[in-house]
Amino acid sequence: MQQRELGRSGLRIAPLVLGGNVFGWTADQATSFRILDAFVAGGGNAIDTADGYSVWVPGHVGGESETIIGQWLHRRGRRDDVIIATKVGWEVNADNKGLKKDYILRAVEGSLKRLQTDYIDLYQSHKDDPTVSVQEPLEAYAQLIQEGKVRAIGASNFSAQRLTEALQASEQHGLPRYETLQPLYNLYDRADFERELRPVVQQHGLGVIPYYGLAAGFLTGKYRSPADLQKSARGGGVGQKYLNERGLRILAAVDEVAARHQATPAQVALAWIMAQPGLTAPIASGSKPEQIEELLPALQLPLSADDLRALDQASAS
Repeated sequence: MQQRELGRSGLRIAPLVLGGNVFGWTADQATSFRILDAFVAGGGNAIDTADGYSVWVPGHVGGESETIIGQWLHRRGRRDDVIIATKVGWEVNADNKGLKKDYILRAVEGSLKRLQTDYIDLYQSHKDDPTVSVQEPLEAYAQLIQEGKVRAIGASNFSAQRLTEALQASEQHGLPRYETLQPLYNLYDRADFERELRPVVQQHGLGVIPYYGLAAGFLTGKYRSPADLQKSARGGGVGQKYLNERGLRILAAVDEVAARHQATPAQVALAWIMAQPGLTAPIASGSKPEQIEELLPALQLPLSADDLRALDQASAS
């Protein structure tokens, strides 16, 4: 399987990243281990998580996903052949949030302990912190890279302006630069990235690992009517955003392409992202190993120019 480099980091991954947001939430430890096993067995090698996963669940304090991944790494002995990406900066609680240098240096120790590892391959700013300069977190990351605790850094949920300013600060002050961007991007949610962020990442050679590659499950074809929204806890939110004329038009095009390739809608939606200029690998998650096994064939799904044209036309806003 052909791997792709994450920016200029030297890190190489298969063009599909496993999202760890469900670990400890909708997937318990045993199920999470089976999901991770299935992903690696199918050729995947990059796993994305965050110290804030899954603080939104009642009774959770954050770090649940990292803990499960760390237990899996330890028990399976897989640390050397997978790329671990985690994040810092989301509000875990009132005293643990943001991108101040001292907080990053403290937070990374918790992530390293939970992940049961000495280093993080890709450490990402989970979201921009407008209360600090773009330079301050880079100074923290420089120290962590020097100490061998982090190999490369990335940004998530940054505006084009702040990302540009951060890249300029890296160059001007001799600091490590963000090698990746993790934005919202899929067949439905594409306009903002393509208009604002893609020119920046292409100019600077950043890798792009978008989240919500399946639009919160909508692009799997699971939600096609109001009645379908009862199928999961997040169905209501999916319906409000995606179950409309444009969303159904996109699904129809995805269905047509899937039928031509004897593929599933989810595989087509992910393969479309993989085929976009400047996109490295979409992030996708699942609460069952069977769901991950269904997604993996997207890695070997070559979409034709006609396929891409049909999907682009249907998803035009």
